[in-house]
Amino acid sequence: MDYCIEMLGIRKEFPGIVANDNITLQVRKGEVHALLGENGAGKSTLMSVLFGLYQPERGCIKVNGKEVKITGPLDANELGIGMVHQHFKLVHNFTVLQNIILGMETVKGGFLKMDEARKKVVSLSEKYGLSIDPDAYISDISVGMQQRVEILKMLYRDNDILIFDEPTAVLTPQEIDELMTIMKELVKEGKSIIFITHKLNEIKEVADRCSVLRRGRYIGTIDVKTTDKEAMSEMMVGRKVNLNIEKAPSNPTDTVLKLENLKVKSKREGSTTYVVDDVSFEVKKGEIVSIAGIDGNGQSELIQAITGLMKQDGGHVYLNGEDVTRKSIRYKNTHGLGHIPEDRHRFGLVLDYTISENAVLQEYFEKAYQKFGFLRFGKMKEQANKLIEKFDIRCGQGERTVTRSMSGGNQQKIIIGREIERNPDLLIAVQPTRGLDVGAIEFVHKQLVKQRDAGSGVLLVSFELEEVMNLSDRILVMFEGKIVGELDPKTTTQNELGLYMAGSEGGEDLSASK
Repeated sequence: MDYCIEMLGIRKEFPGIVANDNITLQVRKGEVHALLGENGAGKSTLMSVLFGLYQPERGCIKVNGKEVKITGPLDANELGIGMVHQHFKLVHNFTVLQNIILGMETVKGGFLKMDEARKKVVSLSEKYGLSIDPDAYISDISVGMQQRVEILKMLYRDNDILIFDEPTAVLTPQEIDELMTIMKELVKEGKSIIFITHKLNEIKEVADRCSVLRRGRYIGTIDVKTTDKEAMSEMMVGRKVNLNIEKAPSNPTDTVLKLENLKVKSKREGSTTYVVDDVSFEVKKGEIVSIAGIDGNGQSELIQAITGLMKQDGGHVYLNGEDVTRKSIRYKNTHGLGHIPEDRHRFGLVLDYTISENAVLQEYFEKAYQKFGFLRFGKMKEQANKLIEKFDIRCGQGERTVTRSMSGGNQQKIIIGREIERNPDLLIAVQPTRGLDVGAIEFVHKQLVKQRDAGSGVLLVSFELEEVMNLSDRILVMFEGKIVGELDPKTTTQNELGLYMAGSEGGEDLSASK
């Protein structure tokens, strides 16, 4: 059998944890080989060993049948291995073109020769349908565009073995479809792809074979076409997973959140358009209200205006009947608001803090966690251990683990645990299951339903149509900054919801009646 990559008996340890325990992975030439596993199963670590970012304690790596020593990413590139990391490795104040050629520059007489590089980048982007603006700055482009830049970096270096580490975790459904098409094209061209994910639908769509890891160990390799999703999820989690959400009918009571004519102007210089345009709605205690829409239609700005992360340009926000429009973020947090933010690194965590410090970010000043201005570390530790236990947070050094060193899914669990344990009257959850495996998604969905049933109001923003349809009691559709429809998930189809989200004419009646 022709293997382009063989990783044999790999062991990698970190303080307090064996991340990879005697793992063997064999990838055939010209296939999409999925690597499936729970959050913290050791997938990214294994790929970091292959890319030379970590050195294994044991085991060997063969590329095209020859044993090799990969001491760093330059060695990996020499061997034709490229990697798109889960959190992109781009220089934000450089242009797209500068990022793609970084480390591979052509220099003549001490000057950079950009013309040939530009031609090669433009021709690659046309060949693979990766349209980009070579002169745009990374700081000004969307996450989906940044990922295209990462893919072009690999293609510019003529890599044949491409590693995609959780490539869809930060993409919209439309961008995911594009990426799947690009991956199929790359394999047709003779490239081999290792695709790390825990989204079973995506594995079914593009992968030929799939290797499963669980808690740092190799479980087995299966043929994707002949294995169903239930069997894959059971291999991955080690138990049967219920992919359907079970919930009783809602029992809404008092209004917990009320928006009146909320407006937010675009932050682009000189722009007079409103990205949130005259939005009014209510969320009651005991119900889950979802805001559905294609990314970029004002959802992020709406949530940031409600929570206080962005100032609004008109209208009012009421929390439990009190006008909190001009109140501080801390005031809102201590008066019943919980928030699972869209960007966990920017707004959810302090990455260089430990779990126990992150666990009390909104409460460290309360009597429970401080006395005469001194932090009560014992109480913080207690709280962190409670979250670790209850929310199955995988970490090497317990509550002392630095959050930056953890997998994205486990970072997300810290935020979800912290916000739910505060038992807010209103829980705003933006993309709460982004980057989570099926077992963790099942758990989070149950927790959101539990919050609803305990009498909290839940405002959910998700780009996963299935999640919106299954979790919601009511669905509000947002298009170009306006609420264009209110739908009942019991009587609406996914197709109908998709049409509203695309701004089809069907939305007129509802927007007129609002």
